[in-house]
Amino acid sequence: MLHKKLIALLGGALVIAAASAQPSLAQNYPQNRPASAPSAQADEGQAVESERASRNRRRQRPAAPPTPEELKTAAQAVATAAGLTCQVTEASNPGMTAEQAKIYETACAGGPGYILIASTPPQSFDCLELAGTAYTARLRDPAADVGQQCVLPANQNGLAVIGGWAREAGVTCTVDEAVAIGKSDQNNIVYEVGCAGVDGYWLEKVATGWKLQDCLQVASAGGTCRFTTAREQADGFEPKLAGTEASACDVAQVRLMGTNANGRFYEAKCAAEGEGYIARVSPEGATQQIYPCATAQRIGGGCTLTPAPAAAPAPTE
Repeated sequence: MLHKKLIALLGGALVIAAASAQPSLAQNYPQNRPASAPSAQADEGQAVESERASRNRRRQRPAAPPTPEELKTAAQAVATAAGLTCQVTEASNPGMTAEQAKIYETACAGGPGYILIASTPPQSFDCLELAGTAYTARLRDPAADVGQQCVLPANQNGLAVIGGWAREAGVTCTVDEAVAIGKSDQNNIVYEVGCAGVDGYWLEKVATGWKLQDCLQVASAGGTCRFTTAREQADGFEPKLAGTEASACDVAQVRLMGTNANGRFYEAKCAAEGEGYIARVSPEGATQQIYPCATAQRIGGGCTLTPAPAAAPAPTE
């Protein structure tokens, strides 16, 4: 740069010297012709300004976004630091927290995905639990703000994942709905599964495996299953009456009355007016004894779904 300035100054000096040595010749030039020196200086200024602008553009240019592999590597490091067993198969970076910690969404091989926050210590949020919280919030208010949710296509697999766990726990029905519904007193996530045409279940992973409760059990303890109807429960229970004296009962409603060492006791209300039964079912699911409601007042407080028959009028004299 210094060499260029020196050449420009030398060029200007030569032009001035020539003009002073030949004044008559200088008078023959048009009066509005620009001098050589100012032109060279302007070109040099423009070059400097252009270089400065180019540097600024390079400085302001955003960094290239991370590749999918780079995202997977970064997310895997956070998942491992958080103590998760997730093998990351896909990751995205939906943004940052207010504290400028990066947020990742991960899909995991063979299980639910997570929202991860690269904070100190790292934080993790189960995609199934987030979806369940959103489901419950939207039941109360369809316009509820449900916060950050998992959006990767691979994480839209709650039915398949929870349905697989239900089969591990011993559920044999066709699972058609499933969602996380909250946490137990032991801080385990509880899932509800709905079954096609029969009673559904609550499912909880405990230290010894899976804890399973059918929705009749849930209802007897004061809980509610959202994916199971009274009709499905009645249809699911009716086969237990096959081969018994109550086999002709078209079950309209059923409830779990209680449990003891001999098994479970159910009341089944039949579609026929005034007809109902109490059934004792073994822990293995076999029906062992049938009691007509008309004579079962002493069993578990008697039938409540089926009105007791009216007392016969007293004979008149």
